[in-house]
Order: sequence, then C-alpha cells, then structure tokens
Amino acid sequence: MQSSSFIPSSNNISKNFWRYTIPSVAAMLVNGLYQIVDGIFVGHYVGYQGLAAINMAWPITFVLSGLGLMIGIGSGTLISIARGEQSMTNAQRAFNTGLILTFIISCLSFAAFAFFGSYFLQLQGAQQDIKHLALDYVSTFGNAAFITVLAGAMPMLIRNDDSPKIATALLVIGALTNIVLDYVFLGLMGWELKGAAIATLIAQGITCAGGLIYFCSQYSTLKLKISLPQFSWSESQKIMSLGSSALIMYLYGSFVVALHNYQFMVYGTELTVGAFAIVGYMMTMYYLVAEGIGEGLQPPVSYYYGAKKPQYIRQTLILAMKTTVIAGIAWFLLLTSFPSTLISLFNNSNSALTLEATQGIRLHLFAMFLDGFIVLATMYFMSVNQASKALVISISNMLIQLPFLYFLPKFLGVAGVWLTMPISTMVLSVVVGAMVWKDINQRCNSHDDSDLAPAQLIEE
Repeated sequence: MQSSSFIPSSNNISKNFWRYTIPSVAAMLVNGLYQIVDGIFVGHYVGYQGLAAINMAWPITFVLSGLGLMIGIGSGTLISIARGEQSMTNAQRAFNTGLILTFIISCLSFAAFAFFGSYFLQLQGAQQDIKHLALDYVSTFGNAAFITVLAGAMPMLIRNDDSPKIATALLVIGALTNIVLDYVFLGLMGWELKGAAIATLIAQGITCAGGLIYFCSQYSTLKLKISLPQFSWSESQKIMSLGSSALIMYLYGSFVVALHNYQFMVYGTELTVGAFAIVGYMMTMYYLVAEGIGEGLQPPVSYYYGAKKPQYIRQTLILAMKTTVIAGIAWFLLLTSFPSTLISLFNNSNSALTLEATQGIRLHLFAMFLDGFIVLATMYFMSVNQASKALVISISNMLIQLPFLYFLPKFLGVAGVWLTMPISTMVLSVVVGAMVWKDINQRCNSHDDSDLAPAQLIEE
C-alpha cells in the first residue's frame, strides 16, 4: 500500500481540504458544462420550445448521472476509509465491486428508459412537439446508459485514488469536446435535441475511456484487471447504502424539476417552462459548486474518520460550510445585478422569455445558499459513515416541498410555484443545522472518535 498523502496535522487541514475541493469544484463545473452548453445551443437553435423539452427530459436522464455518482461516492468512501486504515486489499475490493455494479445498474437503466421514458414525459404535461423533442433526447441517453453511469462514477474513483487533477483533466477534455460537437450537431447539422444528446454521450465516452486507461497505468494505486476479482455482493450493498444519499440528491433534483414542470404547465405556459429551464441552469452553476465542495470534503473527512481525528473533521467541515454559504450569496447577488446579460446566453431575442426568467431568478433563487448547506450536510454524514442520516436529509428535501408546491400556487399562481423551493429549503435547513451541530459536537466530545468503529462500514 502506498503511503497516504494525508498528514493528520492541524497545519495541513486547510491544505488537504483545498487540495481536493478545488479540483472537485472545477470537475463539477466542467461536468456541468455538458448540461449548460446543451441549454445554450438548444435555446439559440431550437428556441423556448426546445428549452421546455430539454427541461422535461432532464429529470429522466439526470437519474443516470445520479446512479453513477452513487457508485462513485459509495466506492470512494470505502476506498478512503480503507486508505486511512492502511488496507490495500479492502480498497481494491471496493474499486472492483464498484465497476461491476456500474455494469449491472446500467443494464437495468436501459430497460427502464425503454419502457417508461415516454410515460415519464407525459406525467410532466409534455404534449405534441415538446414531447417529440424530449423523447429524442431521453431515448438516446437510454440506449447508452452505461456511458453516462460510468462517467458519473469515474471522477470519484480517480479522486479517491489520490489523483484529483487527473479526474479534472479528463472532465475538461470531455467538456470541450461536448462544446464542439454541440455546435456541429445542432448548429451545422440541425439534429436538435437528439444531436445534443449524442454530443454529450461522445464527450462522456472520452472521459470514461481516459479513466479506464488511468487505472491500467503505473500512476494508479488501484488497478483495473480484466478478470476483476474480489467482487463482493455485501460490498456492493455497502456501496449503494453509502452512496444512496447522493442518488437521492439527484432524484430530488429530478423530482422537483418534474413537479415544477407540471405546475408551470398548469398555472403558466410552455414559455414559463422555458424560463424555468433558464433559471434552473443558473442554479445548477451554484449547485455544482456546492456539490464539488461536498465531494472535496469527502476524501479528507473519510480519512480523518478512519484515522480517529474528530477535531480535524470539525475544522474541515466549518471551512467547507463557510465556503459554500459565501459562494451562494455571491452568485445570487451577481444574478440579480445582471439578469438580462446572463439570460441572453440561452435566449436570442424573446423579451417575454427574458422577463419571465428574470422574475424566476428573484423569486426562486434567493435562498439557494441554504440548499448548498443541505448538500454539504448530506455529504458530511456520508463521509463519516452515517448513511441513514444522510438518506433522511435527502428524502426530507424532496418530501418537504410537496405541501408548499400544492398550496402556494393556489394562492399565488405562478409566483407560488417559483417560491416553493426557497421557502421549503429555509424550513428544512433549521432542522439539518441542528443535526449537524449535535453530531459534530458529540463526535468531538467523545473519548472514542465515533460511536462507530472505523472498520464498521455501515451504520448499525
């Protein structure tokens, strides 16, 4: 086993955090360019109907990325804990099991997309042209589910193999490829949403291929072998349990967007859904930063957990929280200061679309820094092997929006739909904040680093 690059010293806490967080945030932003660049080209070459269609397709295809991240987070957590315990055998077993689990889940996803893709679009109120455009996008991703799932897992596997820069570099190459192919397939060839999907899949395929080559090289501690020995069904259950909260976060995003799409079609029009897509891209930029900070938090916190260093966990968490909240407030101030300029990235000259999206930014995003805090809290509990708490937060983040999304539009119309997420997030953040405060204080005040032994990989 190679010696870990971590040195559990208070002088290195900030260094360790930023060493993983900066590449992780960069990787998430680059990875998010797949979605955002698709929106830019669709907005300019297809129009607001294309934006509405891709916003209805997105909740379905986004699940594939969530499944990949579930495997990446779950495997990565086990790998980092094993590294903290100096156990190369356990780290390699977690890696092997994660790759095989990727293949199994991809096959199941392919079947689900084939049978239920059209039905999920109908549930959101998609009709006629919008449904046709959206189905092109969904079907293309379903046919190549393995690529998207593996692309979601690969950066986390590489990052937890102590190579965050390589993970980021592969994502940058993929994102640049996606930009070029979007222009070719949409701008030059006129393939509309199907072209956007193909461009993304090719770019993701490049990232996956680069990752597989890395794990066959001399630079990786973990090794990719053709036979992939040491697969463990019990290990796969641990991976899914630890990563389930990450999947729930993605399901939360898909679920919320789908319900908003439906309510916007009830209380608004296709134009409103198109504006919601633009606002969603704006929030995605921050959400990716928050998720990147959370992913950067995971390797050092999991290591400190395995090495029994609770004070280092606390200091790392506080640093991550400050960064997340400040980034959210700063991004909202920028959005409200220059809304028309940023909206024009997705809109040619439709003044009604600009007006609707501007209203959406002001009503929908004012509390998004709290959503970032909730993301970070979820990642914290996953990192310290508290899978059940992370899962409860993720599920609550979905369920708490239902009553607000049902009642607010009845009184406020379209504005009520816009306000649902920020109001529900404010309520949930109070509860989540109390959970995090209690857990970290108990952990630091206990003579035993945790009520869970490091070798115990799943919460009792």
